[in-house]
This record gives sequence, structure tokens and C-alpha cells, in this order.
Amino acid sequence: MPSSRPPAIAVILPCYNEAGGIAKVITDFSSSLPTATIYVYDNNSTDRTVEIAREAGAIVRSEPRQGKGHVVRRMFADIEADIYVMCDADDTYDAGAAGALVNALQTQGLDMVVGARQQEKAGTYRPGHEFGNWMLSVLVRKIFGDQFRDMLSGYRVFSRRFVKSFPVMSGGFEIETELTIHALELEMPAAEMPIAFSDRAPGSESKLRTFHDGFRILGTIVNLLKQERPLQLFSAFAAILALVSVALAVPILGTYLETGLVPRFPTAILSSALMLLAFLFLFSGLILQTVTRGRREAKRMRYLAVPGVHATVGDGQSDA
Repeated sequence: MPSSRPPAIAVILPCYNEAGGIAKVITDFSSSLPTATIYVYDNNSTDRTVEIAREAGAIVRSEPRQGKGHVVRRMFADIEADIYVMCDADDTYDAGAAGALVNALQTQGLDMVVGARQQEKAGTYRPGHEFGNWMLSVLVRKIFGDQFRDMLSGYRVFSRRFVKSFPVMSGGFEIETELTIHALELEMPAAEMPIAFSDRAPGSESKLRTFHDGFRILGTIVNLLKQERPLQLFSAFAAILALVSVALAVPILGTYLETGLVPRFPTAILSSALMLLAFLFLFSGLILQTVTRGRREAKRMRYLAVPGVHATVGDGQSDA
């Protein structure tokens, strides 16, 4: 039977040198979610972030391995709650929207709600970041599913079922990509809601490096494509190799049919080798697709082993 008790909510804030905005972020989340426990996970800050966070009333813990992915892995492993609200601690996201995001998760029985950023004024996004987010979001939608418009948002609400079944593999800012694709691959109930996005707090600097982290995120997408869609990836390589092989073979075959001779043995050997490689790629994709199906079934069973939001805290609605 579903429980009607209030949900245990944890606000989890990965943090690195955010002394300029951390106090306001904690205060705003405390106002928006009065019953929530706020955790700040410091990632080797060199400013007064830890001291300010403690003074603001948050529970402060640390993760020495540098990178947001490592912090998220630690938070998901350490914290026990029914609902998790994860947000960047740079005061760019609207903490006041947390109540609406949590309510959507609870009433609709979702496993993830993404806060899709809406700029309060032009220029809030750095042009490179905006273009990169758009390009990578389009790429993920084309490959894995057309559900999320802001794939790289750092403001998300999760169910316990999501958090405790998510095998974090990333170490850096590519963690948002992995979170999104995990939800899409297991076909979890999820939603995206618009939230206000503003400039960073004074004295705070973005830790995201446009090209470096952009290429890391792109590499993560390719790696996840290899893991989750191996037949598509290897079939594409097989098709390219097969086409090149046929293009090289056609002139040789024409000459052979006319004269009965094979005048260009190196080209003929290369064409044959490329076709063999094409079949090797194709069969590798078929084998890996079978392995991937088994992995996906195992992840799905692990996901289903954790009770959903409605089973643990009800749907947030009165029976009156």
C-alpha cells in the first residue's frame, strides 16, 4: 500500500569555489523546501565556501576527487532520501521553483524532472555554451529519444528509484549527459519544466571550459552510443567500409568481365580486406547488441527493485 507520509527530501549541492553565492542558494532552498535537508558537497574549494555553507545551516561533506561526476557519485551513494533535488551552487538557477519540480515528480510518479533553463535576459548564456548545449541536445535527441531540450541543465529532481539504480561512470561535467541518457534508455517516466536562469553571483566564475568540456561531453555521447546502441554504430562503420570496398572493386570487376584478367592486384586485395572488415564490424555489432540487451535487462530489474515515488510517499494528494 502507498504511504501517505511526507517525503524525505534532500537538496544536494555539488560545490567548488562558490563562496559568492552559496549562502543565498542555501537560504533560498530552505525557504522553498522548509522540510528538506540541505547537503553541500565540497570539491576541494580554495575559498571560504565550506565555512559559509556551514554558517548558512547546510550539512557539509567533501569529495577529494576533482570533477562533478565524482561528487555526484559520492552524493548518490551517501545520502538516503525519498526525493533528491540536485542543483549547481552558483545561484544561477531559481531555487523557488524547487517546490513545483518536487510536486510534479510526486504527483505524476516521475523518476526525473529537469529544470529547462529560460534566460531572464539576453546574454546570460555564453554564446559557446549556448551553441554547444543546443548541438549536443539535438544529437542526443536524434540518437536516444526526443524528450529533453536542455540536456545539460544542472537543476534536476530525482526519485530514490533513479538515484539508487544509476551507475555513475562519468567524472566531470559530462555527468548531465549520462543522467539524461540513463533515463531515456530505461524509458523512465520523466519530464522537463521551464525554470528561470540568471547571471552567476558576483565574484563567481564558471568552471565549464567550452571546448575542453564540450569535447568530453561529445566523447561521452559516442561512448554511450557504443555501449547502448552498438549495432547502429558498428553497422554505420560496416556500411562505410562496404561502400568503399565496392567502389574499389567495380572497375576491377568490369575489366575482369571484359578481359578475364585482374590487372590491379593491390587494389583487389584492399577491396577484399575492406569487405571482410565490414562484415567483422557488422557481426561485432550483432554480438554486442545481444550483450547490451542483457545489460539493459539487468539495469531495468535493478531499477524495478527500488520502490517508486507513489509506493514510498504516495501521490501527494488528499483522499478527502
